[in-house]
Amino acid sequence: MRFEQLRLENLRNIAMLEIEPGPGLNLFLGANGAGKTSILEGAYLLSHAQSFRTGLADTLIRRGASQLAVSARLHGVSGAVRVGLARDAAGWRARLNGTAAPNLGAVLAECAVTCFEPGSHALISGSSSERRRFLDWGVFHVEPDFLSKSRTYNRVLRQRNLALKQSAGDAELDAWDAELNAATAPIVQKRAGYFCHFSAELSAVLGLLLPELGTPTVELRCGWPADLALTDALLQSRGRDRLRGHTTRGAHRADWSIHFAGAPLREHLSRGQEKLCALACVLAQARVHAATKGEWPIIALDDLASELDSAHQEPVMNLLIAASTQVLISSVEQPTCLHHIQASLRMFHVEHGRVSSLL
Repeated sequence: MRFEQLRLENLRNIAMLEIEPGPGLNLFLGANGAGKTSILEGAYLLSHAQSFRTGLADTLIRRGASQLAVSARLHGVSGAVRVGLARDAAGWRARLNGTAAPNLGAVLAECAVTCFEPGSHALISGSSSERRRFLDWGVFHVEPDFLSKSRTYNRVLRQRNLALKQSAGDAELDAWDAELNAATAPIVQKRAGYFCHFSAELSAVLGLLLPELGTPTVELRCGWPADLALTDALLQSRGRDRLRGHTTRGAHRADWSIHFAGAPLREHLSRGQEKLCALACVLAQARVHAATKGEWPIIALDDLASELDSAHQEPVMNLLIAASTQVLISSVEQPTCLHHIQASLRMFHVEHGRVSSLL
């Protein structure tokens, strides 16, 4: 998969920008605040409908403008497709091949962009919600009905939480427990199937990036004690759930973790090692996508030179070049690993939200 054209309007400090990235490595150079990250952010929006940076979605809109728009012409194994998202005070609107899309998911399913950026270490050291979101994005792109199953689960979960807040009786909660159990089964099954492939790829990439830590163990937890059926776990936690007014066990509490023979606890990892673990997760996810869909997702690497030391830049670039995937890289200066690469590299200069081609 690759962008043949990417167009951004009123995104951060970008008034209007249109580029045609090359099929291989694309390097966006410029000073801090020039708009390099915003280009990668725009690409990411088409795949996630949210930024990889912090802040509310409405803060993405350029100051003084009423809406932002991001659109692209994509080429993949299934041919060419045009996707677009617009955001204003009312929320997101999606377009697919020039017409209104039936829903936001229809556009997100067409565009796969995964990103390694300065906050990616939160995937390792942050909350379980970060890891769940990362995992579910991968499942969404390889399991076509995962989105509808997730929506069903979330609807039932909201109803059970409402019943808890309204002090519903045990008979009503028994019924919602059964509904939640039924909605959980396909979520758990699809996550487990995906995670089996992901953990194998992750172990391989971790062996490349962090061999000094020894053999990794990657573990998925479903969101309630493994020795209990979900209905039993819900019944066991019902008193606590009533006090808190929400459901404390279920697929919405799932999590996964990485442990190493040489660093059994997460706290044993340095910040640099956390970043390498996060990068390994991004690359492993991309490899699962490629194996399942027949094409790599687009890879975005934000602030590469400062986030990844030169010793690890080269093996990562070699892996991506060998995969023939499109890569969007932002950096203040050209990373050392790209000094000897010319054939597959396009370079752009970004300044004050405008871009010009260098190579």
